[in-house]
Amino acid sequence: MRSVHGDFSTKDIAEEDLDTILNACVRAANASARQSYSIIVVQDRAVMKEYLGYAGSKALIFCVDYNRIVSMAEHLKHSFQVEGIIAFITGSVDTALAAQTAAIAAKSLGIDSLFTNSLHRGDMKRIHRQFKIPEEHCFPLVALILGYSTSEPRYLKGRLKRGVIHYDTYHNLTDEELKEIVQEYDDPQKHLGSIENWKEQGFAHYLDWFYNVWSTRAASALPQRLDRFYEVLEKAGFLENPRMRRDAQTG
Repeated sequence: MRSVHGDFSTKDIAEEDLDTILNACVRAANASARQSYSIIVVQDRAVMKEYLGYAGSKALIFCVDYNRIVSMAEHLKHSFQVEGIIAFITGSVDTALAAQTAAIAAKSLGIDSLFTNSLHRGDMKRIHRQFKIPEEHCFPLVALILGYSTSEPRYLKGRLKRGVIHYDTYHNLTDEELKEIVQEYDDPQKHLGSIENWKEQGFAHYLDWFYNVWSTRAASALPQRLDRFYEVLEKAGFLENPRMRRDAQTG
């Protein structure tokens, strides 16, 4: 697997290939056979570019979504309780499994992809407005851009295993192991980092750049981002505390 960052060609995905991808991703494992997600297929490249930051042949917006389940319960004269943060975590797992399955299915067809969290940048309300996403019981989790790359990558992106994989029990890293991880990130042959020119910027280690530049920049925008997240999640009902609601009803 690899990600394509912005250099998708103008070649379109055949409808039968898109159907294959969608049929595969809805087969992903999910809790209680509920499929607590929705998928919005975006086909307009200009809309993709404006709202998702990238333009491929197709884009799939994967949303944690309980509206279909709630509506079916109401249709059959039943009730269904969306369990706040528990429902959000469970639904996020279901949604992520479907999204990853879509990416794998696309790759099996020779179609490239890019996962992006651009849905959460800036004013999240505009995403809801543009794609008519319900405010209640629904949260846009991740977007998957699909298309064909204009060029082959010079290398496959590296991935860390040390400190990520644990056998039998969780293992806290020793100082020596932490030093070895720093060295792994610094090794230009492993391509673990997100940039290559960190030395040219005056840093002794790649992780010095990561913590001093990338993380600092992200931290400066964190208060506003958290406010936006909490607002959207509260409206969706995913931050509601069921115990507080029960106490209010019985008090």
